[in-house]
Amino acid sequence: MKSVLRIACSRRHLQQVRDFVRNYLSSRQLSEVTVNQVVLAVDEVVANFIIHANGEDENQFLDLELAINEHDLNVEIADHGDTIFLPGAHQSPDLRDYIRQGRKGGMGMTLVNRLMDRVEFFTRGNHTVCHLSKHLA
Repeated sequence: MKSVLRIACSRRHLQQVRDFVRNYLSSRQLSEVTVNQVVLAVDEVVANFIIHANGEDENQFLDLELAINEHDLNVEIADHGDTIFLPGAHQSPDLRDYIRQGRKGGMGMTLVNRLMDRVEFFTRGNHTVCHLSKHLA
């Protein structure tokens, strides 16, 4: 079974995204830890699309699709903005260096990569798509 949500590119829709993901997963008998991991990962990717790819332009929108096949959760986040947003490969940053420099931000995709089993960004036509997957055992 799959579920779909479309939102305008505004941070004020992030709570709606979190609720959508949590509600979809809540009936699946998953641990609270797993549900929280997926909610956090999806929230981070959607926030990146809203802020970095679309500049919070509410005239642009994102489509989210959640589906569970067998024991795998698949999440697709499709951007319909005018720019291609393909984050580079994310290596684990040196946390001590981050702390020493007093840096803020830049850790979100590292976290997403740790929470999910697979994270892929690609283009479909002139749009960006992020596919996240997690094995649910």
